[in-house]
Amino acid sequence: MIGKLRLLVIICCLSVTKLVFSQVGEYRNDLSIGINAGYVFSNVYFQPKVGQSLHGGITGGVTLKYVCEKYFKTICAIQAELNYAGIGWKENILNANNSPVINTVTGKAEEYERTMNYIQLPILAHLGWGREHNGLQFFFQAGSQLGYCISESTKTNFNVNERNEKERVNNTVAQDTMAIEHKFDYGIAAGIGMEYSHSKIGRMMLEARYYYGLGNIYGDSKRDYFGRSNFGNIVLKFTYLFDIIKTKRK
Repeated sequence: MIGKLRLLVIICCLSVTKLVFSQVGEYRNDLSIGINAGYVFSNVYFQPKVGQSLHGGITGGVTLKYVCEKYFKTICAIQAELNYAGIGWKENILNANNSPVINTVTGKAEEYERTMNYIQLPILAHLGWGREHNGLQFFFQAGSQLGYCISESTKTNFNVNERNEKERVNNTVAQDTMAIEHKFDYGIAAGIGMEYSHSKIGRMMLEARYYYGLGNIYGDSKRDYFGRSNFGNIVLKFTYLFDIIKTKRK
C-alpha cells in the first residue's frame, strides 16, 4: 500500500511539474473557479467476489482550473476539485436460478446496500482541443485522486442474523457486518468531455469520468478475510466555471 501511494504521488508531481514549467508552446495564464455536481455509479471489487449491481449516489463540490499553455492545437491545463461523494456497493442477492433470494422471515426479496460518504481531492492534467473562448472544446483529463471517508450507513430489509444463506449462490457475507477499516482512499481517475465557453455566461463542462481505487477499504493481509476491496466509480458530472484571470492577448 505504501509503495503504491508513493508511486502515485511521484507520478502526479512529475506530471504537474512538467505541465507547468515546460513552456514550449504559447504562454497562457487563465484561471477559472466554479462548482460541480453529478451522479456516481460505484461498486467495490471484492475478493472473494460479492455479487453486485451499481450503487448510485450524488457528488458535488468546487472546481479550480488553470490553463498554462497552448501547444500547437492542444490546450494544456491543470484541474483540481474538492468534492463530496456518496459511494459504496449494492448487493445482487440471487439463487442458483438467477432469481432474487426470498427471506424466510420477511417473505421479501433480500436487499443490502452500503453507502460511504467521502471527501475527495482529484488533481488532473487537462488537455483540450477546440475553441479557447466563445465556442466548443473537447477534452481529456487524467490524474490522481485522494479521498477520506467521513461516515457510512447501511440499508437493508432483513436481519443479517436471519439471512437466507441456503439459497444464495454466493455465500460471501462477511462484508455485511464489517465497518470500513481504511478510511483513507487513493487511486487514479480519467475522463472525457466537452466544454462550452462564452464571455458573458462563463464556462460549462459535461464529463464522464472513471475512477479506479488503488487502496482497499478492508485489510488485505493473509490474516484478513478479503484479499481485495477497492473502489470502481463511474462519474457523470456538470461543471460551471467563471474566469478569474485571463491571458492578455494581442
